[in-house]
Amino acid sequence: MFTGLIQRVGRLHALSRSAGGWRVSVRCAPWDDQLLLGESVAVQGACLTVVACSDEGFDADVLDETLSRTALVGLPIGASLNLERALQLGDRLGGHLVSGHVDETGRIQGIERQGRDVVLTVACSPELARLTVLKGSITIDGISLTVTDLQDKALSVAIIPHTWEMTSLRERHVGDRVNLEADLLGKHVARLLGDRVAPPGKPPPARTVIDEAFLNRAGFDG
Repeated sequence: MFTGLIQRVGRLHALSRSAGGWRVSVRCAPWDDQLLLGESVAVQGACLTVVACSDEGFDADVLDETLSRTALVGLPIGASLNLERALQLGDRLGGHLVSGHVDETGRIQGIERQGRDVVLTVACSPELARLTVLKGSITIDGISLTVTDLQDKALSVAIIPHTWEMTSLRERHVGDRVNLEADLLGKHVARLLGDRVAPPGKPPPARTVIDEAFLNRAGFDG
């Protein structure tokens, strides 16, 4: 579990085939307490497991499934990577609860300066839009952000200068893909509602119309 508050910005050193998937090598400044083998780190919002580490960075294995669902595969060597270690019990929850399981990727439709802030508009699926609320939380490339505008197939967030300068977003351009994760609480609510809301990547369910014919089929003769 993560919070969406970026702790380090590393660099993509290598992405190569390994047994059963891929291996990503990340170069970054060391943390005060060293990374441990088997530890979870969110890389651009995708939860990965550390399989090797040193003072220069770490390596993590990436499944084909993870790579197919994220924008990691399209990044050039040397690209900036948002990094966050897993949340510990007792830590401040400055962002929102982030699982590190990317729902989908979206393409940047607009980057607009509004005073000192930057408004980022990203295309998304209607299914993800249904799980998102205005002024609610969305994770973009691992960053916890607040939704300022919401459409059927797009959403916008306002980014303060500190977040823009201290994350990989400053290197993104219109047309680039970014990783999106809907609010975890929203997804659980959708699950509890059952067939009333479609999960990300699934078409919306057909609505049941309660009319006289429906009641007759259900045994109400009236």
